[in-house]
Amino acid sequence: MSSHTPVLICLAGPTASGKSAAALALASRWPIELIVMDSATIYRGMDIGTAKPTAEEQARVPHHLLDIRDPAQAYSAAEFARDAAALAQDIRARGRIPLLCGGTMLYYKALREGLNDLPEADPAIRRQLDEEARTRGWPALHAELARVDPATAARLAPNDSQRLQRALEIWRGSGRPMSDWLARPAQAVLPDWRFLTLSLEPSDRSVLHARIAQRYRAMIDAGLLDEVRALHARPDLHPGLPSIRCVGYRQLWDHLDGRISLEQAIEQAIAATRQLAKRQITWLRSLPQRTRVDCLSERAMDTIARHCARTLDG
Repeated sequence: MSSHTPVLICLAGPTASGKSAAALALASRWPIELIVMDSATIYRGMDIGTAKPTAEEQARVPHHLLDIRDPAQAYSAAEFARDAAALAQDIRARGRIPLLCGGTMLYYKALREGLNDLPEADPAIRRQLDEEARTRGWPALHAELARVDPATAARLAPNDSQRLQRALEIWRGSGRPMSDWLARPAQAVLPDWRFLTLSLEPSDRSVLHARIAQRYRAMIDAGLLDEVRALHARPDLHPGLPSIRCVGYRQLWDHLDGRISLEQAIEQAIAATRQLAKRQITWLRSLPQRTRVDCLSERAMDTIARHCARTLDG
């Protein structure tokens, strides 16, 4: 690896494409540390449904940005970008190789393309907005946003609670609409780094869909319902939180609320995960300079290793 231009390897791909297994295989060949790019594995107590690396896997290879938030807390793409950039620099300074691995493409975009200088989160304003949403509903808050920030409201759905909350939080906290803040040029967090992005994409989406269904039912067998039941029992957690909105969790939450049967929850979770994979693949196809690898190929791992070797050993 050149000492002049630092490189960040990124293994990206839709859910169930084999990213984690590939990352562990690479770490057996090079002194790699993983920076996990996943908006679900950041939460403590959410292990089964997020396919979090096992304790044995974490002992074999250092994993960063796992279990860094309680499910009641938020974590933004801006926070991820700052944390991941600092980790990449620290890992490289210790003579090791940072490898970004995951499927939360908004995190990738923030890290690669830079960040707008938005105000920090304000927990007090967020709690107030959550309370108003419970009494008035998110469509009413969307109408409020349309009055103060029509440009942002126009691109958000009336029930997009997470983004509506953030836009109103910025308005109430700063007195300036989010659209004004976003108009400023983004600031790169790793301006001197080169990204080697290996994109694991399926040549046959039906095979990926079958994997998704099989994996989710295996999660149910492994005790996912009990994991969600423990979260459901906490009085400070509710479906409006990003943690509970994670696919595979919110459907079981609905079941525990008595709205749907367990089998309906499982089918809805599988369908939602397939939709997530579709969105991830769409994101990936828009990435600049990505190298596509067929995750269903028997030679996928050889291909990934060959591309890494050109960069790391060349």
